[in-house]
Amino acid sequence: MSKPIVTNKKAFHDYFILETIEAGLVLLGTEVKSLREGRANLKDSYARIDAGEAFLIDCHISPYPCGGHFNHEPLRPRKLLLKRMEIKRLLGKMSEKGFTLIPTKLYFKGGRVKVEIGLAKGKKQYDKREALRKKEEKREIERAFKERH
Repeated sequence: MSKPIVTNKKAFHDYFILETIEAGLVLLGTEVKSLREGRANLKDSYARIDAGEAFLIDCHISPYPCGGHFNHEPLRPRKLLLKRMEIKRLLGKMSEKGFTLIPTKLYFKGGRVKVEIGLAKGKKQYDKREALRKKEEKREIERAFKERH
């Protein structure tokens, strides 16, 4: 996997990511050019399955500055390229209470844009505080170890 175009840090803060799936993305030419410049945002985006097809909703890809009248709509729904069996499996898991599909990463792989989608369950406020506490403890241990050597 190559260097990510954009990662969704908020997803890891607000959700428990149980598993991830790589999916292709149906894009227009100006969207790809804009992504090559790193002009995307996954902050409030999510994936939805409608009529046996998966879509990426609210993923903001900024208009390409040199696109002119060929430019795209920044927040348009984009179709995800998944196999039918993967969609059925995800739909079955999403039918359980509290599960949703959240994009975690957008990256190029072999010249094509891929999105990593995570099957996620929402965190409660106390879970977020506990995660921050663990992160801080780990940081303090690393500092102490660094000072020792």
